[in-house]
Amino acid sequence: MRYIILFAAVLMQMCLGATYSWSIYVQPLKVLTSLQQGPVQIPFTVFYFVFPLTMMITGMLLPRIGPRICAVTGGFCFGGGWLLASLGAHHFAFTVLGIGLLAGIGAGMAYIVPIAVCIRWFPKTKGLVTGIAVAGFGGGAALVSQTGGWLMESMGRTPFETFFFFGLIFMFAVVAAGATMHFPEARHMHSSAPPVKITEILLHPGFRILYGAMFVGLAAGFAVNANLKELYRGEGNAVQIGIMAVSLFALANAAGRIVWGMIFDRVQASTAVRANLLCQALVLLAAPAMLGSAAGFWTVAVLTGFNYGGVLVIYVSSAARCWGAERVGQVYGWLFSSNIPASLSPILAGMAFDRLQTFTAPLALLAGLLLICAVVVSLRQDSINGSSGPKD
Repeated sequence: MRYIILFAAVLMQMCLGATYSWSIYVQPLKVLTSLQQGPVQIPFTVFYFVFPLTMMITGMLLPRIGPRICAVTGGFCFGGGWLLASLGAHHFAFTVLGIGLLAGIGAGMAYIVPIAVCIRWFPKTKGLVTGIAVAGFGGGAALVSQTGGWLMESMGRTPFETFFFFGLIFMFAVVAAGATMHFPEARHMHSSAPPVKITEILLHPGFRILYGAMFVGLAAGFAVNANLKELYRGEGNAVQIGIMAVSLFALANAAGRIVWGMIFDRVQASTAVRANLLCQALVLLAAPAMLGSAAGFWTVAVLTGFNYGGVLVIYVSSAARCWGAERVGQVYGWLFSSNIPASLSPILAGMAFDRLQTFTAPLALLAGLLLICAVVVSLRQDSINGSSGPKD
């Protein structure tokens, strides 16, 4: 049974991660709507504002209403959001409301469910199973970006027609997979861990450090992912090279979640967090020198995607290690709210590009913030290392 649930979890996440493919729609939408790089990123930013906000609420409701109701309701909202976005041909506001608002609510309701469920079914390998469960969130975007690119480039479909196609698939798949979600009966019935007070979470020094580090890690990943196709400065078929980069980012994102999860199970939380921050900082510092060739561009996409994937595993696993698997939904809901300020990075990076015609400055700024966070984690590592887990 638990492997069926794990399979369903991956399927759910493959659909919920579709917004990672957003950059393949940016250029066609700019042509159709006459908007610039920054404004076209609004649906992506709204999604990553609403998504974590909803997840904070879901984390508190999950023990009361159960995982199945959360997941199924989220599936209807997520798929319905993409269907609503298809009306953007009439006004771009429908795309903002659909992919940004309604799909964000759906993802917020469904995303935490497979994580909380799988951690209880596989209690001895929290990092690895979390990585596998959410690998689909990154990997699914590779399939979506390739399919979406094919529909628009080869079949002549508009982004809005593509949104409608995916909306139907997402609604069916997430609802069907969500219907399988439930906690192990023995653990569910005998779990007596009381909820953590919100003030206890927010005032915990480890929470504040994890929140800041996760915010910067997310901001770096968002800025690259949402603007990925426009980062390329070389020659050749920029559209096809860009679509390939989006797919590579997504696949590396999925692989990073699994590999970083395996790493997390073997080291202290602070070690995993610090290593992830440093690796991403080094990639962003080297990126401007690599974006002039397709091979260098793809390398940047792979490395940033791989490190970004670790962000979505390391921090939820740290929360489970510090506060317990039974409370991970509530604690991680608040930690995940770091997506809200981080969601501004694609727009800000896009605005910088509109003015400077280069992403060098925003990438350097993000690299600097990542290095600062790595130093803070090194100085306060005892605050984020849970009472359980490997010793370095």
